[in-house]
Amino acid sequence: MWKNLNRSQKKLVSLCAAGGIGGAAYYYQQQQQRRSVYLSALKHQEAAMGSLSTIQKLMPRSVAFAEAVQQQQKLESADIDWKVPSRETMLERLKAGEEFDLLIVGGGATGAGTALDATTRGLKVALVERDDFASGTSSRSTKLVHGGVRYLQKAIMELDHEQYKLVVEALHERKVFLDIAPYLSSQLPIMLPVYKWYQIPYYWVGCKMYDLFAGREALESSYFLTRSKALEAFPMLKKDELVGALVYYDGQHNDARMNVVLALTAVYHGATVANHCEVLDLTKNDKDIINGAVVKDTLTGDEWTIKAKGVINATGPFTDGLRKMDDKENKDIVAPSAGVHIILPNYYSPRNMGLLDPATSDGRVIFFLPWLGNTIAGTTDSPTEVTPNPLPKEDEVQWILEEVSHYLSPDVKVRRSDVLAAWSGIRPLVRDPHAKNTESLVRNHMINVSDNKLLTIAGGKWTTYRAMAMETVDKAIEVFDLKPTDVCHTDKVVLIGSTGYSNTMFIRLVQEFGMDTEVAQHLGHAYGSRAFNVSSIEDPTSVSWPNYGNRLAPNYPYIEAEIRYAVRQEFACTAVDVLARRTRLAFLNAEAALQALPRVIEIMSEELKWNKARQKQEYDSAAQFLVTMGLAADRAGQK
Repeated sequence: MWKNLNRSQKKLVSLCAAGGIGGAAYYYQQQQQRRSVYLSALKHQEAAMGSLSTIQKLMPRSVAFAEAVQQQQKLESADIDWKVPSRETMLERLKAGEEFDLLIVGGGATGAGTALDATTRGLKVALVERDDFASGTSSRSTKLVHGGVRYLQKAIMELDHEQYKLVVEALHERKVFLDIAPYLSSQLPIMLPVYKWYQIPYYWVGCKMYDLFAGREALESSYFLTRSKALEAFPMLKKDELVGALVYYDGQHNDARMNVVLALTAVYHGATVANHCEVLDLTKNDKDIINGAVVKDTLTGDEWTIKAKGVINATGPFTDGLRKMDDKENKDIVAPSAGVHIILPNYYSPRNMGLLDPATSDGRVIFFLPWLGNTIAGTTDSPTEVTPNPLPKEDEVQWILEEVSHYLSPDVKVRRSDVLAAWSGIRPLVRDPHAKNTESLVRNHMINVSDNKLLTIAGGKWTTYRAMAMETVDKAIEVFDLKPTDVCHTDKVVLIGSTGYSNTMFIRLVQEFGMDTEVAQHLGHAYGSRAFNVSSIEDPTSVSWPNYGNRLAPNYPYIEAEIRYAVRQEFACTAVDVLARRTRLAFLNAEAALQALPRVIEIMSEELKWNKARQKQEYDSAAQFLVTMGLAADRAGQK
């Protein structure tokens, strides 16, 4: 690992190892001063050059400049006005019998990211997902876009090269993530409370090294808070023995919507994707090399064969199932681990700041994070079995609540009734044959090619999905002898809705559509510049003005127009697709989602022409799904 550090990093690690905290601090301060001077120079240079809008006003347009402005306007218009092909159109393409360069199985973060990478290189790409985009692990994440503070600790203390590579890669990908999806992701300050004086230098150096390893791609700099300032920022903290806190920055995102938008962006660039399509079997040529798959539309029962030069297995926790479809003798390469999260009211995370405790009663990390107006808390980490919709175990929920109460003021009573939703996500960790428990598993990814040429991508995490996709497509080009017309450039491919987006865009939504500010802000952060498309959808059943902005649930900003948009423009096929992944109501409040369910089914029935039998089926399946989101089982049977 040591040889992979640059000179600055080696210097700081040496000072820390020698116990020279003061020297490390002085060295870091020098580095920050140099960085500040450099950034200041850049700002002066940019000021001298002027912004595009200033140049437009103060100088005659050259032909090149006029073309650049015109091209940008075309991009914005194409993004906002683009009509997504229907799911029926996607299925027709898949059934046409033409051979694809790649067939990707799995529509989670990795699969959708791989489809986008491959199609932007000029390859002919198909993607199928058995359930819905982000229906598995990719919608049940911690919602963080992070480098991994705790992995950094292992990298330094244990000189673990694999952990070091994971942190450095993730810190780079974190910045790319925030750049290409600005409306779905943002920076988030996270507090580390300190209860022992001797821990302050340790935490301080760790946070500064986290900043340093990110280099020029670092977010806001970490900083120390005195006891009084820490309590001011987080009044609910336990005051006894608190000596201060460190605050560092990571990213946060809306994971399921990010996944859906990734799939849509892949379609925008030419990919053919279809959710609710299950792979029944893999096809092989006379040399036993995989050349496609038999697929079933789970909504209609139709079956057909898709031909492809190569098949990529990106099925997350279900990776080994597809590998055994290739060869029953293939050994498992994924060690599934369950992570339980709970949703609490927003008063548990004031000031839009997260809180992390790296030293719980059994060594696991627990956190509070503000998310979409509520507070997400977790997580657990324990071996589990792979199931489509795992139930959160009550003992895991109670463990989170107990740990939460340990570092909050005794005045704050953390009640079980405060839990608005709870879910369990299965992490597809790459199995280490020498590991005794899941905590020692590396959160890195692995690419495997079977004897029959099934290419499998497994492991990893949300933050590094793009890097995983890049490596996967690189390997696919090599293994399947593909002929791309371009190189990977997904670090610059902004996702649909990003072009023309701004943080003040919600003001126009308020002014033009008369909706309240909370709804307008939600639409901007969920759809980006395409929020205007959602807002423009009129409700034919409405008898009063405005014909948009009717909420699904009183305390949440989701509106009825989003249901119609999800069906027309985002491949939503079931009530669960809407409640869990196009909106996030099921993840924020299971009871509120149950109350909204009849109206969701009513609107989807108008759009998709469902009969009474289908409507009942949708209600029953959605109610049972909500049980896996923390809804009381007896509530699921009521209508």
